[in-house]
Amino acid sequence: MKKKIDVLKEIISAWCERQDIDAVLSHLSEDVEWHFAAVSAPPVFGHAGARKFLEDYGSRVKNPKWRVFSYAENDNALFVEGVDEFELQRGGRTIVPYMGVLEFDGDKVIGWRDYFDRGAADSSAKGEPLPDHVEKLTARRALPGLGG
Repeated sequence: MKKKIDVLKEIISAWCERQDIDAVLSHLSEDVEWHFAAVSAPPVFGHAGARKFLEDYGSRVKNPKWRVFSYAENDNALFVEGVDEFELQRGGRTIVPYMGVLEFDGDKVIGWRDYFDRGAADSSAKGEPLPDHVEKLTARRALPGLGG
């Protein structure tokens, strides 16, 4: 069995380097429950729901960068702190600090919850600058092999 962080590294590579939805899905269970915006949107379910989310998301963003600053693993979960950064197809750049929890059954992600400030994400998407304290959070270096 792989380390959970290694599975996430493969997901990051598949999405950020190639936006390869099939490669991302290969790491998710058939019945995954994915809360891509845990407190502001309902989850998607299964490969079909995850594919639709990734197709919609991928149509709005380009040049994604996904950096992980810290992580912890326990029996069946991986906890990560990081930042998503991407350009919008319509122009502009968005930076979103987040925390995430991925639950595993073996090497497959069966549950995924991302937590972030929706208001800050929407402001960033409108081109508004991040507050200084948030800039400092997002300017940190990613762990080796966990983002650029």
